[in-house]
Amino acid sequence: MVTKKLHLTNDQEALLLLGEQDMRLRQMEREFGVELYVRHEPDAEDLYVSIRGAAPRVAKTQKRLKEILDRIRAGQPPAVPANAPLSAGAGDFTGAPPLPQGAVYMTAFGKAISPRSPTQQHYVDTIRQKHMAFGIGPAGTGKTFLAVACALASLKAREVSRIVLTRPVVEAGEKLGFLPGDLYEKVNPYLKPLYDAFYYCLGPDKFRMWRDDEIVEIVPLAYMRGRTLEGAFIILDEAQNTTAEQMKMFLTRMGLGSRVVVTGDVTQIDLQNKAASGLLLARDILKDIPEIGFVQFGAEDVVRHELVKKILHAYDRWDKK
Repeated sequence: MVTKKLHLTNDQEALLLLGEQDMRLRQMEREFGVELYVRHEPDAEDLYVSIRGAAPRVAKTQKRLKEILDRIRAGQPPAVPANAPLSAGAGDFTGAPPLPQGAVYMTAFGKAISPRSPTQQHYVDTIRQKHMAFGIGPAGTGKTFLAVACALASLKAREVSRIVLTRPVVEAGEKLGFLPGDLYEKVNPYLKPLYDAFYYCLGPDKFRMWRDDEIVEIVPLAYMRGRTLEGAFIILDEAQNTTAEQMKMFLTRMGLGSRVVVTGDVTQIDLQNKAASGLLLARDILKDIPEIGFVQFGAEDVVRHELVKKILHAYDRWDKK
């Protein structure tokens, strides 16, 4: 992966180059298979366009952008309208690779995300078909990762306008004590696992840009109270650590045009009273509502290191004894 920068002199030049609401920029991302974003220089008035991706694609994208920019600086209109494909005249490059059959999402690095077991496929289908889906099972089964991929696919298809992720702030057996800093710095250690999937799918730069623009919002569960989330793809992670009251509060945040995915592992409850887990109760209370789907994962669905499956089986045998 490489990153190249193309400098612009003012906002008007950026508008002519990228189109209104960055229409041409988004078109180029799709067709050339790269990641583009616009930033101001920290200590100057200039703008720059950063192009990130595989070296050959970055080179072709940079060349095409320079061709358009040269026409603009010569006082000529861009060679193509803002909503037209840009791949014409770009040599032998044919644009971003198509999404393979069965894939959920194509990452910024050109890797297709696809279900890897029948249960994962059932989970993806449930997310697509139901207004609300629960994914319950052991660590490493792709519950959160596939939910994030489905959320990004839904955002790309303009089915939703933003993604909201949340999880309860519960310490897993160790006391972290007082954490300095503002709210973001305090909760960052708890929410860091959610970032991993976005780093993989979007790359860290685009993820930070979307987070800053609140296209992707990651918040502690306690800060969801009182909100109504419309047109959003909402994911609750580590739901086994919610109380019944927290689960009810979260599920009733759902607004018009929203979709909800809840993930958790009932074998890793960190609450003092494990029987009070909101996930356990929700599974029993909501099981007869047809618009809500429940998917149960098993150790055979683990897609991490092969050793993880053996560890889970060993703990299962120990629990039975």
